[in-house]
This record gives sequence, C-alpha cells and structure tokens, in this order.
Amino acid sequence: MIVKELEREGIPTAHICVMTSIAVMVGSNRVIPGFSILHPVGKPDLDSESEKALRRAIVDKALKALQTDITEQIVFSNSV
Repeated sequence: MIVKELEREGIPTAHICVMTSIAVMVGSNRVIPGFSILHPVGKPDLDSESEKALRRAIVDKALKALQTDITEQIVFSNSV
C-alpha cells in the first residue's frame, strides 16, 4: 500500500477512506473517515456551497492529522 511506503520513507500521510477498519488492518497510520464509497470526499446531493463546506472540513481534518505526532495508528473522528 502506498501509504505505508510513504510513511516508511519519512513522509507523513493521511488516508481518507470509507472503510476505516481495512485501512487500519493494512497499516495506515492516520485514517480520516470519508463520506461514502462512491464519494469519499463529497456528497453530490448537497447544494454546491454545502458540499464545498463538507469537502473543506474533510481536507482540513486530513491536514490537521498530518500535523499530529503519532506513536500508533489513529482513526480521526468521523464527525465533520
């Protein structure tokens, strides 16, 4: 998995995904829950402003996760 290889090289990664248990099982260190399998970083049935806010919140969470020092795998809160 590319996330593990990047981490092995010293590059912090944040894995945005829907199936967080699988991400943890394969060794992702910073796991950010996404919205749905077809649209992990968005919800197309929202109006454009609301979807933009949702996307921004997920990406902001991923950026904060990258700034977090970790010693073990963490699944960051799924509340957006």
